[in-house]
Amino acid sequence: MSLRAAQKQMTRELFLAKALELFEEKGYAATTVDDIASAAGSTRTTFYLHFASKAEVMSALLAKVDVILTTADDPPLPDVVASGSRALIKAWLDRKFTQWDEIKPYLVASYQAFYEPDVVEQTERWFEDAVGLMVAGLDRMGRFDPERRRIRCVLAFGQL
Repeated sequence: MSLRAAQKQMTRELFLAKALELFEEKGYAATTVDDIASAAGSTRTTFYLHFASKAEVMSALLAKVDVILTTADDPPLPDVVASGSRALIKAWLDRKFTQWDEIKPYLVASYQAFYEPDVVEQTERWFEDAVGLMVAGLDRMGRFDPERRRIRCVLAFGQL
């Protein structure tokens, strides 16, 4: 990676970090692009070199929280569901609960951005992906009626 590319990536990450702080402090709706740029010690013009909008920042933050949540999964969710093991399910849930403090600012901000179509779409896709992983685990092991697997997973994951 070149020095220029590294600087560009660092600037992007700084915008994301400052946006998350501001979303937590002021709320998503009250935070402006100028607020984010200023908090990062930058300008609106530089912000727009990295992001097309505040909603795009929120989408990037949702991508980060997805990585946070899924990299901790060992074994992965489909394996946990396929096992049917209460111990593995409990361990998976415990990992999610211990991640709450880290992911809470991301999720609160995403719920505040409910009126942004891209954010809503990404949040729904994230939910559907998680449900799909659970269904894949049930499918692999042939557990429960195939016509009811998805609804079971929607209800179970929705409780989180």
